[in-house]
Amino acid sequence: MLATQNPVEQEGTYPLPEAQLDRFLLKIRVGYPTLEQERLILERHRQGFNPRGLDEVPLESIPPELLAAAQREVRAVAIEPALNDYILAIVRRSREWPALMLGASPRAALSLMLVAQAHAALEDRDYLIPDDVKQATIPVLRHRMMLRPEAELEGYDADRVLADILAAVPVPKG
Repeated sequence: MLATQNPVEQEGTYPLPEAQLDRFLLKIRVGYPTLEQERLILERHRQGFNPRGLDEVPLESIPPELLAAAQREVRAVAIEPALNDYILAIVRRSREWPALMLGASPRAALSLMLVAQAHAALEDRDYLIPDDVKQATIPVLRHRMMLRPEAELEGYDADRVLADILAAVPVPKG
């Protein structure tokens, strides 16, 4: 499942409840394109590219057996008990963090573990390291927590709070 959000135009749309947001694996922020990327957009448009004709672009589905093999590879990434504890420490710390009204759920812990394993697999490793967990933390957790109004007034956002949590949770030595 994929969803997009345009924070500029929210008229007629409503924020999802926390329980529904928790079902999304990741929240990836896509910023503005670079100057070169925007130049390429203009050039492609000038050459006749029709962004409304994406249905005509030939896309091939991933063969089911290849997808299943990738899922097996991710789940086969070994996790030392200390790294399970690290994941749980991050998630549980979010539940008691002063700037947050709502911390990460048990589902968030599972998602963090899975995305960290996927990160390790993409790095051609069959074992998890703390950096995999760190890399996964912000995109996995940023949409699953609710800041206290006073924290928002002080300029905090979920990414900053998560960076603070990561800095506060001891990294396992291996």
